[in-house]
Amino acid sequence: MNQKTANKEKWKYGVMLNLYLAQSIPMTFFSTVLPVIMRENHFSLTSIGLIQLVKLPWLLKFLWAPVVDSAQGDPKAYKKWIFISEFVYALSIFIIAFFNLETDFKLIVILLLIAFTASATQDIATDAFSYLILKKEERSIGGSIQTIGNFLGTVIGSGLLLIIYYYFGWETLIISLGLFVLLALIPLAIFTTTQSTTTKKKYKKKIRFNELISFFKQKHIRYRIGLLFFIYWGIIGILSMLKPWMVDLGYSIKEIGIYSGIIGPAAGVLFAYLAGKIIKKKGKYFTLKLLLFLFITIKLYFYLISQYKTNYWLLQAGIIGIWGIYSMTTVFVYSFLMDGIRSQREGTDFTLQIVLAHLGSLIMAVLSGKIAHETGYSGLFGIGIIISLLLLLLLPYLYKKSLSYEV
Repeated sequence: MNQKTANKEKWKYGVMLNLYLAQSIPMTFFSTVLPVIMRENHFSLTSIGLIQLVKLPWLLKFLWAPVVDSAQGDPKAYKKWIFISEFVYALSIFIIAFFNLETDFKLIVILLLIAFTASATQDIATDAFSYLILKKEERSIGGSIQTIGNFLGTVIGSGLLLIIYYYFGWETLIISLGLFVLLALIPLAIFTTTQSTTTKKKYKKKIRFNELISFFKQKHIRYRIGLLFFIYWGIIGILSMLKPWMVDLGYSIKEIGIYSGIIGPAAGVLFAYLAGKIIKKKGKYFTLKLLLFLFITIKLYFYLISQYKTNYWLLQAGIIGIWGIYSMTTVFVYSFLMDGIRSQREGTDFTLQIVLAHLGSLIMAVLSGKIAHETGYSGLFGIGIIISLLLLLLLPYLYKKSLSYEV
C-alpha cells in the first residue's frame, strides 16, 4: 500500500466521524437541551413532552430505508442521498432560527420533524455508505467511529451548546448549528469513494418495500433479532434511572448535567476506541461475553453503593463505568449488525436491525421506571443482575445461531 492509498484509508474514518457528528450534535441539542430552555421560559410540561415527538422519524426510518437503497450498493449514489438530506437538515435548522420559541412553538415542532426526518434519512445513507467503504476487517473500527461520533456529539450537544446559548442567545446558536451541518459535507465532497473488495459486484435488481418482510424471513433470523432486542436490557435500566436517582440523592441539575451529561459520555468516547481494539483482536463473541460480565459487575457495584450513603467519588466512578460499558456495547452492536447485511440492501438491513435494538432499549427503559417504583433503586439493580445472568447463560446458543445465516 503506497502512502497516498494509506492516507485515503485513514481519511475515510475522518469522513465517517464528521458525518455522525453532523447528525448527532443538533439532534442531541434539540432533544435534550431544548426542553431545559423551554422550562426556563415557563413552558408547560405538556409542551415539553410534545417536543419528544421529534424523535419519531428515527423510530420509523425503516419504512423509507428501501427507497434509500435504490442506490443499489453504490457509494457514490449514497453520497447523493447524504448531500440532499444534510442540505434539508441544515435548511430546516436555519429557518428555525428566525422564529420565536414562545410564539411560534407549533411551527418550530413541525420544522424539527422535517429536520429529524432528514437526519434519519442521512443516517440510513451514512450507515450504508460506511458499510460499503469499509473492508470486513475494518468493521470493528467503523463501529468505534460511529459510537465516538454519537457520544462526542452528546457531549457537545448537551453541554457545550448550552454554554453557547447562555452567552450568545437562541438565533446565533441555531444558525451556528445549521452552518456546522453544511460544513460537515466538505470532507465528504473531497473524499473519492471506492467500494471495499467484498462489495464490488454491480446489481440491477430493483429494491422494493417487500425487502422489509424478506429480512424477517431469513433462516434463523429470530436469533439475531432476539440478541439485538435484548442486548441493551442488561444496562439500559441503570442509565434510564440514573438521573432520577441522582435527583433523589440531592444532586442539583447543574451537577447532574456535568457528571452524567458531560463526564459520562466523554468517558464513553474513550471506551468506544477500546472496544474497537478488543473486537479486532479478540473477536465479537469474546467481546460480548466480556460485556455481559461487565454488566453484572457494574450492576453489583450500583446495588452495593445504593445500600449506603453514596459519596461523590463512588457515584462518579459508577457513572464513568456505566457510560463506558454502554459505549462498548454500542460498538459491539454496530459491528455485529454489519455482519447481518445483505448485498443491495445495506441501508434497509442496517436500519431494521438498529431500530430493533432501540425498540428493546425503549421497552426496558419504560419497565425500569415501574420496577424502580415497586422495588426501589436497589431492587432495579438487583433485577438487572438476574437479567444479565440469563443473557450470559443463553449466549452460546443465541449468538452462534444468530450467525448461522451470516452474509
